[in-house]
Amino acid sequence: MNLIKANGYKDLSRKAANVVSAQVILKPSSVLGLATGSTPVGTYEQLIEWYKKGDIDFSRVVSLNLDEYCGLPPEDTQSYRYFMNDHFFSHINIKPENTHVPNGLAQDLEAECIRYENLIADLGGIDLQVLGIGHNGHIGFNEPGNSFEKATHIVELNETTLQANARFFKNIDEVPKKAITMGIKSIMQSRKILLIANGPDKEEIIHKAIFGPVTPDVPASILQFHPDLTVVCSFE
Repeated sequence: MNLIKANGYKDLSRKAANVVSAQVILKPSSVLGLATGSTPVGTYEQLIEWYKKGDIDFSRVVSLNLDEYCGLPPEDTQSYRYFMNDHFFSHINIKPENTHVPNGLAQDLEAECIRYENLIADLGGIDLQVLGIGHNGHIGFNEPGNSFEKATHIVELNETTLQANARFFKNIDEVPKKAITMGIKSIMQSRKILLIANGPDKEEIIHKAIFGPVTPDVPASILQFHPDLTVVCSFE
């Protein structure tokens, strides 16, 4: 494990972007697993800046997003497809057909999970997976439970996650109650993992995830077993 302490959010974003850019420069056809949420926004902004300077080329990159809400169309401003287009994809030269997000509107959600899992395999797996972490230790939408969910699956979002995501909606009743997410096995099979966390409210859960017992009560704790994990965090 490579643990990097950053001095504030801007420094965190730059250090995380360094990891992503190094991956793309060393392997221009990288398959990147990407995350949404407030924490990675600064990382994407730094990557966009470097792209505009000509320092990084995304033309051969393929992306796979961790998750998507069920029931939201791609053009909904709260969908994760919209988030990625708005914060990252529309500002770089990645090919739209190379950007993949689970289809939360699929008529058969179980079949969509299988399709997405097969897509990961067909692409040869994920070279670098970017992760945030929830206050309850979730990664993707893998919530605390009795076991580690393996493959891409449908999840019922728990109250902690609904409350955390309510700030993006008019009220908590508008937050979708279900999502499609990559499973723990899908994430752990990535060749490299980058976990980023920002703010004093994340210090306790990062300590539990990285130094505590490995337990499905803290889904991120499974990352302790990954052979190439980088954690970039700032608790300021």
